[in-house]
Amino acid sequence: MRLAVAAVLTLANGLQVWADDPASKDSKPPHAAKEPSGLTERTSPSTPIVIGFVGGFIRHDDLVHSTVIVARNLRHDYAGSVHVETFENRRVGDARNTVLRLLAGGQRGEPTVDEKRAARVVLYGHSWGASAALVLARQLQARGVPVLLTVQVDSVPKPGQDDALIPGNVEQAANFYQTNGFPRGQKQIRAADSSRTKILGNFRLEYGAKALACQGYPWIARTFMKSHIEIECDPAVWHRVEELIRAQLPPIARETASQ
Repeated sequence: MRLAVAAVLTLANGLQVWADDPASKDSKPPHAAKEPSGLTERTSPSTPIVIGFVGGFIRHDDLVHSTVIVARNLRHDYAGSVHVETFENRRVGDARNTVLRLLAGGQRGEPTVDEKRAARVVLYGHSWGASAALVLARQLQARGVPVLLTVQVDSVPKPGQDDALIPGNVEQAANFYQTNGFPRGQKQIRAADSSRTKILGNFRLEYGAKALACQGYPWIARTFMKSHIEIECDPAVWHRVEELIRAQLPPIARETASQ
């Protein structure tokens, strides 16, 4: 059943890409400007790293999407004290290499054991991006890197992925999902080792009688993946996601907060 969901999502997202193509018959809805990275290499292994994964075939810098908006907000408030970056869900390997490079102080090569132990990593994402967050968490587990928190929003795995079992290197994990329409996200995440991982909750959202505009999203996505898209653009959900992430980060400097 989960493989069938992934197959349908692949088709729907393919149609979305076609709709986004300026050469297609239907014009592309206006999108917000791309988010500049504004990233700097960090020098301390204890500096938090926040990695977000977008769903479908979305660009990592498309500010229409909540994963990117959250990253922008965090980057603004924690400029210089937290490394925040977003990736397409297919780029798990690039994200892994980025984390390892940052832990090594921006140098190539494997971080030391002490640098890995000092890691403060947060992973989050939507749809395929949520499943990608767990793929990265497992890859970091294999390298001896702990993860403070994973947050999944309407998680949908690609074939061969497991988006339900949280690896033991993750301290806390949260899951948001909806049960209307198609596809539907992972209903229940569980810990591989409950003595090491705390499941903060599997939070169910209902969108049957609730209509969200989701402005800027392609009409194909809004039509054929209505509830799956609505949970992605629901500000209440992403406010909670952002709160969970911020709880893992250091206090905001007063001069930054006042800007």
